[in-house]
Amino acid sequence: MTVLLAIGTRKGLFLATSDDDRRSWRVGDAQLGGHAIYAVAIDSRRTTPRLLAGVDSSHFGPSVALSDDLGATWQESDIAPLAFPADAGVAVERVWQIAPGGPAEPDVVYAGTQPSALFRSTDGGRTYELVRGLWEHPHRTQWGAGFGGQAIHTILPHPDDPRRVLVAMSTGGVYRTADGGASWAPSNTGVKAYFLPDPWPEFGQCVHKVARDAADPDRYYLQNHHGVYRSSDGGSTWESIADTLPSDFGFAIVAHPRRAGVIWNFPLTADGERHPVDRRCRVFRSTDAGATWSPQASGLPEDPFYPVVLRDAMATDDADPAGVYFGARSGEVFASRDEGETWSTVVAHLPDVLCVRAASL
Repeated sequence: MTVLLAIGTRKGLFLATSDDDRRSWRVGDAQLGGHAIYAVAIDSRRTTPRLLAGVDSSHFGPSVALSDDLGATWQESDIAPLAFPADAGVAVERVWQIAPGGPAEPDVVYAGTQPSALFRSTDGGRTYELVRGLWEHPHRTQWGAGFGGQAIHTILPHPDDPRRVLVAMSTGGVYRTADGGASWAPSNTGVKAYFLPDPWPEFGQCVHKVARDAADPDRYYLQNHHGVYRSSDGGSTWESIADTLPSDFGFAIVAHPRRAGVIWNFPLTADGERHPVDRRCRVFRSTDAGATWSPQASGLPEDPFYPVVLRDAMATDDADPAGVYFGARSGEVFASRDEGETWSTVVAHLPDVLCVRAASL
């Protein structure tokens, strides 16, 4: 078994591979011209996985590059693959998320952008069209911007029903469609926005990331700007699962690829002190859908640790046992081959790590 780990940084994409059950890694040179890579996806629905990367160029603007030979070569359209129609009056500033569609739609790929918009591709990620149903939602003009910008950063197509998609944005919150994107409804009941005059608004929450439970497609886990939540009804309502975490602030939350109720989180002290709690590098795991959490730190740095783990800089692979990965803004990437029990360093001294994705080949 070969495992591929894709690491998006502020200065290019790095691909690491392991052929010995993730005991050691070969890390290649930076690809994609040293541009910032805020989004990367490994589309495993093909015989050879397709890699897709959101390329952020200060000179040429945002784009999506794809590779069908595991990074040996990359293709980019001469015409911007993501662009608003002329009547929208805005331009795409950055690609924050790339998400393959469900198994029933092997050529569908979604992209989330800044400003907050959803795009859909039907040719495997080469070209995209704006999902107007969300862009024309009456709430859109009231969506604000988080500290990192205004962006759709989470896209979760339902694995059993291609008409159902959940997205999350900062700020704005969670929205869902059940009719293929024609109409969208806010889905934030129970998620607190302490920074607003009404702390329980219909929309306007600063959601940082949402993950889906692999064994129950209607169970979700949400990391908010202060607050960690679970929904057991497809996102209709949310309840707090932060009681046994050392902090309810953070960016990343990921779910096990197969086991029900297993999730990982990387807590930070607070929005005003964005460093790990107690300056300790620790991942927290729950095996009961967030009812209880326990730290996992064996093999991680023991010295005071200050770097942040961003919302897409944590991921799992699909091996057994599952691998767990995270990258820090200090340029270090850590891996666990035993679901977080022990950790090792994949690579250090990279540029600022923005996102990671992993899959077995």
